[in-house]
Amino acid sequence: MRIEIWSDVVCPWCYIGKRRLETALADFGHADEVEIVWRSYQLDPSAPKDEVVTTVEALGAKFPGGPEQVTEMLARTRGIAAEEGLAFGEHSVHANTVDAHRVLHLALEVGGPALQGALKEALLRAHFVDNRNVGDAQVLTDVAVTTGLPADRVAAVLAGDEYADAVTADVAQARAYGATGVPFFVVDGKYGVAGAQASEVFSQVLEQAWADSHPAIAVVGGDADACGPDGCAI
Repeated sequence: MRIEIWSDVVCPWCYIGKRRLETALADFGHADEVEIVWRSYQLDPSAPKDEVVTTVEALGAKFPGGPEQVTEMLARTRGIAAEEGLAFGEHSVHANTVDAHRVLHLALEVGGPALQGALKEALLRAHFVDNRNVGDAQVLTDVAVTTGLPADRVAAVLAGDEYADAVTADVAQARAYGATGVPFFVVDGKYGVAGAQASEVFSQVLEQAWADSHPAIAVVGGDADACGPDGCAI
């Protein structure tokens, strides 16, 4: 079973949704046969790369209630995150995430879903828990190398535009699926789950998708003579 997840590394609901999916997978009998691939989506592709502002400052300029309204919203989100075991910091940085997504594609190519998943978790933690600037090349390099990526490959990707087309393709696919926000989960290319749904919802989808890909055979007729491992009834 493959789960593709469109998300951004600066999206709080993406981190919360990740934890809720993980809770569902912990109780799923076939979790060891589930492959998770992370797809790119930028909440704010226009975010500047050379200007460091806090999330409160950036969103405060967009909301009618200003920084005060944003501060209250983020406080509520931190409370919900805490229920999922996440300790969000209070001073996250508003960052352009295209480079983070490009490095995530590098991780998928170099180490497959396992390495990509480790990097995704590390980037989310860097932004939300440690409040580091995940748009900064040095921060991205530090986090990526810590999770197992070779420093020279990370440097080469960040110095150019490698995987930019993959990021664009991911965003286009999300739109083709009808996704208008993230997180957005697609299970086996058949079931879409929009938003950070409760773990029970993920559990239902996992069970349904598994049943669809492993259909039970309906056995008709009653008992009849047959042979088995212990021999044949005579």
